[in-house]
Amino acid sequence: MNVSLSFPQTSASPFLHSISTPFSSVPFHSLQKRCRFVTRASSSELPLLPFPIEQVLVPSETKTLHLYEARYLALLEESLFKKKKLFVHFVLDPIAINDTSGEASFAARYGCLVAIEKVEQLEIGALVSIRGIGRVKILKFEQAEPYLTGAVIPLLDNIPHSDTELSSKVLEIKEALRSLNSLEIKLKVPQEALLQTLTANSLRWSKNAPVLDCDNSFIPPFAELVSFAALQPVSGSSESELQKLQKKKLRAMDIKDTLERLEDSIGYVQDNISLVAAKLAIQSLDSRL
Repeated sequence: MNVSLSFPQTSASPFLHSISTPFSSVPFHSLQKRCRFVTRASSSELPLLPFPIEQVLVPSETKTLHLYEARYLALLEESLFKKKKLFVHFVLDPIAINDTSGEASFAARYGCLVAIEKVEQLEIGALVSIRGIGRVKILKFEQAEPYLTGAVIPLLDNIPHSDTELSSKVLEIKEALRSLNSLEIKLKVPQEALLQTLTANSLRWSKNAPVLDCDNSFIPPFAELVSFAALQPVSGSSESELQKLQKKKLRAMDIKDTLERLEDSIGYVQDNISLVAAKLAIQSLDSRL
């Protein structure tokens, strides 16, 4: 998914800031270091990058951003060279102050710690590939200029389950995703539509135990990461299907029970299997006419 960032100025948006440091391609392997061991979660001050509420990012998911405004390039510079290639992706939830002023404030509802996997310099701005690591709670905003920063702590599932329960559901969702992928390969979609390789990429990344130069309490356990991996678009998704996915992602970010989220994700994949199978049947009929 490619996203260009250019938000209107609001009370929660940082102001423009010039940047002089040039950007070059930064491969992911350069940020793969072992997290230091910690016994308890501690807060970290990180840059915060705001998005509209329909652009939720979940752990294990990837996204490509086109950053070109000076304030966001300044945020990128800070993340690359001072914050160990980390920042927080969060959505803005507009809350009206009153009916007469026409103004609005913004509240952070969901946050996802992200790692910068690659940066490609462009003639205007930069393409930035990011990966969701884990959910965070924003304790407070530290600054607004030239870009937002805040104190964050990890937000992990807190309902314990047996390894057997979780392993069974993880296996079930992996098998369901394989079935979905095999159907999607047969589906004829517009050339520009994404192929369903996103979930496979997320599953591989989750299995390989992400290692970053950070507080390891920010990295969720494997089962929790897998519970988010299925929440990505399938080939040829319509606008209404993408909107349904956003609601699923919002709910998933709010759930504190890994097993419940795994079950929700399995249901989502099974619905998509039925949907893609129906599309294949229609295509087969059309080809015979």
